[in-house]
Amino acid sequence: MRTVYFPIYTLRPFERGIQETLGKYRGFVMPGLGFQIPFIHVVRIRDIREHTMDIHPQPVITKDNVEITVDGIMWVRPTADEDAIKRTFYNIDDWKRAIAQLAMTNLRQEFGDLTLDESLVARETIANNLQRILNTFAVEWGLTVNKVEIRLIDPPEDIKRAMHKQKTAEQERRSMRLLATGEFEAAEQHKLAIIQRAQGEREAAIQVAQGKAEAIRLVNEAAERYFVGNAQALKQMEMTETALRENAKIVITEHGISPTLLLGSLPVSMAPIENNGREASVRP
Repeated sequence: MRTVYFPIYTLRPFERGIQETLGKYRGFVMPGLGFQIPFIHVVRIRDIREHTMDIHPQPVITKDNVEITVDGIMWVRPTADEDAIKRTFYNIDDWKRAIAQLAMTNLRQEFGDLTLDESLVARETIANNLQRILNTFAVEWGLTVNKVEIRLIDPPEDIKRAMHKQKTAEQERRSMRLLATGEFEAAEQHKLAIIQRAQGEREAAIQVAQGKAEAIRLVNEAAERYFVGNAQALKQMEMTETALRENAKIVITEHGISPTLLLGSLPVSMAPIENNGREASVRP
């Protein structure tokens, strides 16, 4: 805030003011050039830009009787309308100090309703509750609290060491669980690969067996179709050759040669040959 006693004054765009005449409110002053009678008129000017204000570190006791240190930051601005500017001057002596003390008091109350564990994860909830409470009172002072943030929640050293050990143990437990899960999945993949390989080998063996069976079937069909008569002719030729080699008697009929073995061993020149009922001699 600044106070102007000179006859000529100016207000910048981010300023609003009130003018008093002999200590009484005379009117609202907007940005621009203004004139007044010195010592009779006084202009009091308020900066309506947003002000960044610290909530200083302070010890608070949580619901489970743990003392922690907390601090924060808030953004506050005087409201720009005439009535609000008047309240910033006439309803409070030092609005910045007043809003800071109010924030510290309610910050202790907010943490007192929570345990330590709840406090560590409830920064946003605490900040929103604190902003709502501050605005309830700040409106009487012509102010608007636009935002509140909790910057620090600092437990005692022994609590921090215990929390660190707990965090380390939790990380190790998660690491072991991930390792066990990975090993189990690897074993399942290996088992699946073995099963698939066995199935592939089985299917290949079945295909090989089926191929062999088909080959045998084709050979049998070919033998039955093409070699039955030829086999009989081949047998007759073998028998005829044997009869000639062993001085056997052969008979020539209308159905072909029918060899029979002789009872004795006669010279080939003496061997009779029957030809349509006639005997014939065969010489080598």
